[in-house]
Amino acid sequence: MTNHNHPDSVHNLHLRLPAGVFAALQAHCARSGESLNHAVIAALADALDIEHHTLYQVSTSGALVEGLYQGCVSVGDIRRHGDFGLGTFDGLDGEAILLDGVCWQARGDGSIQVAPDTALAPFFVATHFVADAAELLQAVTSFTDLRQRLDGLRPSANVFVAIRLRGLFERIKVRTACKSAPGTDLVSATSHQAEFELQTIRGTLVGFWSPDYARTINVPGYHLHFISDDHRHGGHLLELAAESLQLEVHTESHLHLALPETAAFLAADLSGDPSAALATAEGNHR
Repeated sequence: MTNHNHPDSVHNLHLRLPAGVFAALQAHCARSGESLNHAVIAALADALDIEHHTLYQVSTSGALVEGLYQGCVSVGDIRRHGDFGLGTFDGLDGEAILLDGVCWQARGDGSIQVAPDTALAPFFVATHFVADAAELLQAVTSFTDLRQRLDGLRPSANVFVAIRLRGLFERIKVRTACKSAPGTDLVSATSHQAEFELQTIRGTLVGFWSPDYARTINVPGYHLHFISDDHRHGGHLLELAAESLQLEVHTESHLHLALPETAAFLAADLSGDPSAALATAEGNHR
């Protein structure tokens, strides 16, 4: 058995399977429609008690819209449920980027730091990222262009998809939320966000596509955060253009939702449709 390190923290495993095990694996894939790769990863994850194809989410988009920014789950707890994801911090204090198991905090003053495990998040989405499919995207002209290309690659409009894009960005515009007082609604809180435009920079976009039916739980459509390779710049994606981006997607079929037990959350009226407010706060990118 040989183990080759992949530059994107994915490992290629070469091994010999007994004929009976391989025949059973092939039969399972024929019945389920899964690829051999997916079936093996799922079996290993089950054997090792690792969540796979599962989104772990802290709180809901509806709560965020209503200004419920009190941190309720620690970064350390979140990292036990995933090595990839995004969110925000207590008091809406910047943007979170979880990549390769490290959680970065992009703050309103433009600084980037590793978030300590003790930091608290009021909203976060994480997963154990293993690419189901990959494709090279050339000459991406805008976020609109990127969304249209990704729309053609998503397997369904009814499942969540984790998205990772690495490469050279000709230009990229990001925002970072600034710390806000408790109870400030999301649209008001993001109306004075810090925005940064960067040129000719290498980095990674981390994020998710969520179905429209999940709009009271997650941000519908595309939600992406950026971190530069030198870890000096980051934030919530507003616009971009890129020469070449390596796309990897990971389909999510399970959702683990951790709801806050704070008095504010328990008393909040979350019956409304947050779609319009989310579209405004997130930059109208669906």
